[in-house]
Amino acid sequence: MEQKWLSWAKEIQGIAQTGLTYAKDVYDIERYQALRELSVDILANYTYESKERIRLSFAGEGGYSTPKVDIRGVIFQDHKILLVREKLDGKWALPGGWADIGLSPSEVAVKEIAEESGYQAEAVRLLAVLDKKFHQHPPEPYHVYKMFILCRVTGGVAAGGVETSAAGFFAEEELPELSEERNTAEQLHTLFQYLHDPEKAVILD
Repeated sequence: MEQKWLSWAKEIQGIAQTGLTYAKDVYDIERYQALRELSVDILANYTYESKERIRLSFAGEGGYSTPKVDIRGVIFQDHKILLVREKLDGKWALPGGWADIGLSPSEVAVKEIAEESGYQAEAVRLLAVLDKKFHQHPPEPYHVYKMFILCRVTGGVAAGGVETSAAGFFAEEELPELSEERNTAEQLHTLFQYLHDPEKAVILD
């Protein structure tokens, strides 16, 4: 479970963003702006990020506040799972990223696999939809839903990409150091259950 201060900051930011979208009265707008600034103060106090950066990345969005969607492609081969090494932190993760406007979840998974691992793939089925707040990820300002989509390789060879430096398959008992912002060991162990039980039901939350 995520820390209380982070939950409060997200909720305050969500209320402020939605309020600023629909408010007409100048005094209401001022109140929502004050709430937004309060959410920025909370994050700045508990993290090492500057207020300016937090405003840009966290409190700079408009419209009705909704969760972000992170999509990850899951490929098994020879009882191993495909991971890519992230250039940002040098650690390993399932290929994937934020959902793209105009693409379906399956299309995003296939695109991210190609861009980050060098493999061509096709989507097979949805394995899990998880709320990131229920898992042991490092704190972050966004409320995120994670979708894990099983795919199969149709071509290509292992290669890095713009955001990744390598790709490889790893056995469950030999996982490398993971980029926990993107996926946790617990999540990967859960995904391996689908390798042993292909009929396992989709996991929610």
